[in-house]
Amino acid sequence: MFWRRGRRDQAADEGRQEQPAGASPQPAAPPDAAPVASSAPPPGGTLDTSPGDAAASGSPRSAGLEPGPAAVPSTAPAQGDGQAEPSATIADGLQASRRGFMARLHGIFRGGAADEAAWEEAEETLIAGDVGARLAMDVVARARSRRDPAGPEAAVRAELERLLPAVPPGPWRPLRPDPSLPAVVLVVGVNGTGKTTSIAKIAARLAAQGDRVILAAADTFRAAAIEQLEAWAARLDLPLVAHKAGADPSAVVFDALDAAVARGADVVIVDTAGRLHTRHNLMEELAKIRRTIDKRLPGVTPEVLFVLDATTGQNGLAQAKAFHEATGLTGIVLTKLDSTAKGGIVFAIEQALGVPVVFAGVGERVGDLVDFQPASFVEALFA
Repeated sequence: MFWRRGRRDQAADEGRQEQPAGASPQPAAPPDAAPVASSAPPPGGTLDTSPGDAAASGSPRSAGLEPGPAAVPSTAPAQGDGQAEPSATIADGLQASRRGFMARLHGIFRGGAADEAAWEEAEETLIAGDVGARLAMDVVARARSRRDPAGPEAAVRAELERLLPAVPPGPWRPLRPDPSLPAVVLVVGVNGTGKTTSIAKIAARLAAQGDRVILAAADTFRAAAIEQLEAWAARLDLPLVAHKAGADPSAVVFDALDAAVARGADVVIVDTAGRLHTRHNLMEELAKIRRTIDKRLPGVTPEVLFVLDATTGQNGLAQAKAFHEATGLTGIVLTKLDSTAKGGIVFAIEQALGVPVVFAGVGERVGDLVDFQPASFVEALFA
């Protein structure tokens, strides 16, 4: 195992070393953690390490060292770009959808009235927007029966609004039933959906709110997954717990929870595997991670966030259903919303899963992950 700590943790440790005699002792680092390297690399990227250090850590390089440029993911922020304040809004992210199926819907109902052909075209438009065939038929049928005095478009809007459950106001917070123990967030999803990048964005948001966040690199099977998360950790100055590639993901999670308890962390965010040899193996691995959490932190129920690529539409929804059946999802992170003209997938998610969308990705910058508010979403969609 290797343990990379952020500069804040390093400074805290240095402060504890300077405590006067008689001061109360502070929690020590986990006993099984490898020696910690400085989280501030010199200009040019990496530091030289001895082969013995790499072998001891089980990693090809020491923890805490920022990878060279070739290892940094293309979506990583520029150095120092760790702010969590939104750089874009949900309205910005829906521009493509407004120009796509919503523009067509506006055109159908422009005259303020609708005949049979117009309602059929509206149904086809909703299907094209990834609302889903059956759901689109239901929405149109209910909208027609409303006979809304504001017109057919207002009727469709009202029926779509009904599909989105109300969410608490304010920023999303992970469940933490015991304030003495850290909250745990499992981030699941298939490879290529933006899972690791979303983890970095969520971590940056929580850190900006004052939380002490630890990242756990439990996707040990995908090539370069550990290195990608390590690059984000270095850039965002967040501690990371990881093992070598191919290691047992549950062991990574156990060590991360140990580290969180020892250091008084508030949140542990776990990057999980997006693909194993079979779907059964993947779901069994996620179930094993859940059992590890129950064993190490009894009473702590993890948040399980599924990262869904909005551009995959109904295919992504089928993936979400499989994960929901196996792990019990508590929230959806909808990525690449700005890259699709089919924002209707949000309504399909709520109808099919009953799991709230908690974040929407509206850009590539760290701050371009916004809290999902249903009223704001519908307002922006129909603007």
